[in-house]
Amino acid sequence: MNSHTFISTRGQAPAADFAEVLLAGLAPDGGLYLPEAWPQFGEDELAAFQRLSYQEAAYRVLSRFTGPSFAQDELRAAIAAAYAGFDAPEIAPLSPLGEGRYLLELFHGPTLAFKDIALQVLGQLFSRALARRGGRATIVAATSGDTGSAAIAALGGLPNIDVFVMHPLGRVSEVQRRQMTTSPHANVHNIALEGSFDDAQSIVKALFADADFAAKVGLTAVNSINFARIAAQSVYYITATAALGKPATFIVPTGNFGDIFAGEAASRMGLAVERLVIATNANDIMARALNDGVYASGDARPTLSPSMDIQVASNFERALFEAADRDAAWTAAAMNDFARDKRLVLPPTVLSALRSRYSAFAKDDAATLEAIKAVHDQTGRIIDPHTAVGVAAARDLKDAPGPVVILSTAHPAKFPDAVARAIGAAPPVPERLRGLETKPERVETLPRNLSLIRDFISSRLGA
Repeated sequence: MNSHTFISTRGQAPAADFAEVLLAGLAPDGGLYLPEAWPQFGEDELAAFQRLSYQEAAYRVLSRFTGPSFAQDELRAAIAAAYAGFDAPEIAPLSPLGEGRYLLELFHGPTLAFKDIALQVLGQLFSRALARRGGRATIVAATSGDTGSAAIAALGGLPNIDVFVMHPLGRVSEVQRRQMTTSPHANVHNIALEGSFDDAQSIVKALFADADFAAKVGLTAVNSINFARIAAQSVYYITATAALGKPATFIVPTGNFGDIFAGEAASRMGLAVERLVIATNANDIMARALNDGVYASGDARPTLSPSMDIQVASNFERALFEAADRDAAWTAAAMNDFARDKRLVLPPTVLSALRSRYSAFAKDDAATLEAIKAVHDQTGRIIDPHTAVGVAAARDLKDAPGPVVILSTAHPAKFPDAVARAIGAAPPVPERLRGLETKPERVETLPRNLSLIRDFISSRLGA
């Protein structure tokens, strides 16, 4: 077994190499890809990351997964190009909050959200792999706010790729919407779906399940179901730990579970992690799953942290597969049961394995606003509402050994209304967002209907 051969969590898909996983996104049996075996880093290797640039750290991690799919020079060039436009040379700098707590700033990329760190790499690798394979690819992405703009920034204007981005109508911030809908690229198509993010995500999965349509249009995904994103996001857990020189507790604002699963991935590669803490808003499916032992979805509720307004966390399947000791038959049956009943009682052994790694807290809008105000009052810093959910969760964390790192997932200027409610003034507008409000928007509003979405994609492709 090796780390550059990939298997499905549901056990019914043929093994694939990294390039195949990159271009496929979802496994053909409906499962999610994971490496056949996790690569391992020794203690000395991990300590050495402290002396590396972020780009070199990313190369050392990603090269363990890419195997023969990408030559060394090709991978290094892709990573260098991916991070060339970031505003912070450290890419993911640590910033102290005091009392042993830190913000891990993940918003210095082109769309000012953590999704850039993975999607810029994915875009570079994707275009190279597609050029070798030939043909066209159709990317369909469901977004709760940030994945869409990050995908557009990474893939807009590239040859032989069409990008369809579906966001829930009225449930993203105006800045998030305009970052998507003002794209000038002809290969970018925006859909405002009359429904929730979960509805959009379910339509994407249904499009993949339509094998004839998926094959006809060369369908693929760049959501966090694509393992390349998990691999790229695992890097900043390693670099943050190396910078601190000791294991940390990571608090992760969580919606679709990809960002926090990247922390599990890092730990399975040998990184010492004290705890992974799930911080959710009122859409608390993950907190209920960990604390009550029942994974049950409801209707997504709009909140001040819209990128987390999710009731079905796709990447949780990866954590379940690992917690079940990689029992693919159980995972497939569990996911089928959940798809049917919207409810899954976690077996005691699986729940125990999850609790040994994760804790979870849910925070409402009032706690979010209070956290934004408290950080501003105490430090002068302005944080976005998703980061604030993490800060609020940190307050409930008792007696955490060692440093506590809160993942700061977006720039506050993407959520000016929420920030203004908390501190009485909107945050300064960074250069990257100036003039956004005057650019023309291109977006199609469509009902929550699989056939209409499929027809819209076909018509735009001329398929």
